[in-house]
Amino acid sequence: MSAAAQRVAAAAMHAGTSGPDPAPLDASSIRVEFPILWQSVHGKPLVYLDNAATTQKPACVLDAVDAYYRCDNANVHRAVHTLSERATVAFEQARAQVARFVGARDSSEIVFTRGATEALNLVASSYGDMVLRESDEVVLTEMEHHSNIVPWQMACARTGATLRVVPIDDRGELDIEAFGNLLGPRTRIVAVTHVSNALGTVNPVAELVAMAHAAGAKVVVDGAQALPHASVDVAALDCDFYAFSGHKVYAPMGVGALYAKRELLDAMPPWQGGGDMILSVTFEKTLYNVPPYKFEAGTPDVGGAVGLGAALAWLESLGIERVAAHENDLMAYAQQALLGVAGLRVVGTAARKAGVHSFMLEGIHPHDVGTILDHQGVAIRTGHHCAQPVMQHFGIAATARASFAVYNTREDVDRLVDGLHEVKEVFG
Repeated sequence: MSAAAQRVAAAAMHAGTSGPDPAPLDASSIRVEFPILWQSVHGKPLVYLDNAATTQKPACVLDAVDAYYRCDNANVHRAVHTLSERATVAFEQARAQVARFVGARDSSEIVFTRGATEALNLVASSYGDMVLRESDEVVLTEMEHHSNIVPWQMACARTGATLRVVPIDDRGELDIEAFGNLLGPRTRIVAVTHVSNALGTVNPVAELVAMAHAAGAKVVVDGAQALPHASVDVAALDCDFYAFSGHKVYAPMGVGALYAKRELLDAMPPWQGGGDMILSVTFEKTLYNVPPYKFEAGTPDVGGAVGLGAALAWLESLGIERVAAHENDLMAYAQQALLGVAGLRVVGTAARKAGVHSFMLEGIHPHDVGTILDHQGVAIRTGHHCAQPVMQHFGIAATARASFAVYNTREDVDRLVDGLHEVKEVFG
């Protein structure tokens, strides 16, 4: 049994127990569990700092997906043969793992999707079209990812509702007073990111949810950037919907989930039609399945769901509090190191940040920064990060973004800073 598998088994055995504070994580030993990180790029050992775009996958996740396709591959919910029964068990066990990880009351509150984008589109199309009317309002924030802007624009265009936007300040923090002032009797939906992908800002979601509920609105949370970095408890947050992507949290691409309160799922109409989301079909009438299956038309990504369940179990085995402590230390170390680079400006200086430092080097385009860093074996992201309103707020077109995961180390930060000095030398 691998070290990762042993940790997963131990975490399952001791779930719910308490004791002294756990020992700090050894990121160097965790890195060994990620085969993709063993390689060199342009002759230099790879330093991967593009985790806000997608995380890499530990061997236990790769093994789980491989084992599913080698041994259990079959369509779920639709047959009595052994492979289908095993696939169905694996699929529903993954759903239960997701429910436990986010604190849902029951696995029926978890809908599998292709990722956070599809989950947000589902809510905007199903719930949004159900409740929004002309003169109603949807409240977003200026720091949203495009996937939590465009679906609501489309919903407003279909229904006649109005989009209203909460501003951020020049630290990248939400204006809470302005948020309260925007809430009113016509506010039906509030859609807010938990953690900004472009700035790293951690929003006070529980406070925002309470304020929105007091105004009679439902709250949709984009949790794609939060789930890898800190404990998420949807029951404690009391949010109505919570969306996330598997590939941001060490799982395969193309799978994710939507949490929604069961009473909302019961009331919402399906947004896609086809197999598995029905109880019966005639040409005269179709009876829909119960949630969550009502929202899962067609053959699901069973292998992806298995990988997602394995990734969340692996993350639990590390201890999410230990993960958060390690990454907070890394963020603080990186901030001080970056500020030591002459001409570097950090974009987004909120008091609470997670996972991300965006920055600019004076006189050097972020794409050039990223290209030269790549030749040093350091992978970062450059561009507008699908958050163009954020860039517009700061009067810039793009940033360079270093984003961190549990396998990153202070040595990775040192390599980043050394690479930035190389950038400056190239541009003289």
